[in-house]
Amino acid sequence: MSEYQPRTHSWTLMCKVCACTETVINLCAELAHSMSATDDPRRVHFQSPEYLVDRLDAIAELYDTDRTDLLVEAIREYIEDTADSETFQELVATKYYDDQLEFEAVKQLVGAETAQRLRLLKADLADEPLDLAAPDDVDVYDGDATAVETAADDER
Repeated sequence: MSEYQPRTHSWTLMCKVCACTETVINLCAELAHSMSATDDPRRVHFQSPEYLVDRLDAIAELYDTDRTDLLVEAIREYIEDTADSETFQELVATKYYDDQLEFEAVKQLVGAETAQRLRLLKADLADEPLDLAAPDDVDVYDGDATAVETAADDER
């Protein structure tokens, strides 16, 4: 059997999981981290401190890739980490319940499944409470209630 020879890719930075196994490295580099045919790249412009750009360029040179690939991967990881955080999901839910976010925006922020759950909860919250009278103070046991004594070693 020949020794494993990794193929050279223009994308050599990989996620933590892919860095652990030779088998997954190629899949990660070729499939998971490349834009799919349906992804339309969009040019963006932003200001960044020079020292960050210098460090990014040094890392890109080390991995023999370009700055854009590193930025896209960093943004992707940040979005995944943020979307999974409880604080973020609570903020999205609060703004959605207060009608500060539309459903489509919620779906984009937390995913379709969580967004649908929030939509159902919002509908429940919007329902009018049932007009029920306060319960009567009724002895449901008709005076036949039995007290149970527990031994000291039974207490939890």
